[in-house]
Amino acid sequence: MSEKTRILLGFSIISLIWGSTWLAIKIGLDSVPPFYGVAIRFSLAAIVLLMLVRVRGEKFLFDRTSLLLYLNLGVLSFSLPYALVYWGEQYIASGLASILFAAYPFVVAIGSHFFLPEERLNFHKSIGILLGFVGVIVIFWSDIQLGTANSAGMGAILLSTVMQGTSLVVVKRKHKNLSATALTCGGMIIGVLIMYGLAFLFESFSSIRFDAKGIGSIVYLGTFGTVVTFVIYYWLVRKIEAVYLSLVSLVTPILAVILGALFLGEVLSSRVFIGATLVLFGILIANGKDAMSAVRSQKERFFSQ
Repeated sequence: MSEKTRILLGFSIISLIWGSTWLAIKIGLDSVPPFYGVAIRFSLAAIVLLMLVRVRGEKFLFDRTSLLLYLNLGVLSFSLPYALVYWGEQYIASGLASILFAAYPFVVAIGSHFFLPEERLNFHKSIGILLGFVGVIVIFWSDIQLGTANSAGMGAILLSTVMQGTSLVVVKRKHKNLSATALTCGGMIIGVLIMYGLAFLFESFSSIRFDAKGIGSIVYLGTFGTVVTFVIYYWLVRKIEAVYLSLVSLVTPILAVILGALFLGEVLSSRVFIGATLVLFGILIANGKDAMSAVRSQKERFFSQ
């Protein structure tokens, strides 16, 4: 399998899985409060990741840069942002949460422009991201009418977006020869410790119901929604520009709409298909000739090391 094919496959996998996680989180909140939900999910993920690191013979690095990367992921990717997402989804629809998170590419694009000299904004990136975001707004227009969502929940999702985007730029700028599995695991362990601290402070363990919804949500989110996706995600960080990788947040809402129709009986309107078309065209524009050139140049640089 060629490098280009692996990159496209990896992008597709994380898009499909993350598109389903919004629904899984919403279902799980019926049984497990938000902070404990994040903590238990990432505990399972950390155990699996530790096993993968051991089986693959990989090593954790403990130099200053690596420790800062673990801390960055623990705080800005695997604890506070997910706490905000889980908490926010108690008050707003999962579809609305996904559209708010679609601001992610804007955060990454701006951060990359100022802190990653080789990833400056250009016309294609700007137009592609803007077109894709407009498409997502079109899809969820009925969800963002005045008065349909709790403002605090919306603010929590937006703040989570800023944190996640900042974290990606930091990893892209500072990452070194640290495996994606070890990097994810190190950050996950720190995130778990933070989340259990928040859960003990603000939630009651007795409120957890380990029923089919709760267990199923945690297992799916902990394995596929975390281990599989983040290992692929941080592998892709080394292969493609950060702003292109962030475009996954424009794809996932489309799947969220489809799952809503299948499992929640939601009816897909013509607006959904119009919006989906805009999203796909936006990604196509942003990932045109310039994107393929960037991937080829980074591949050549990677193999020449």
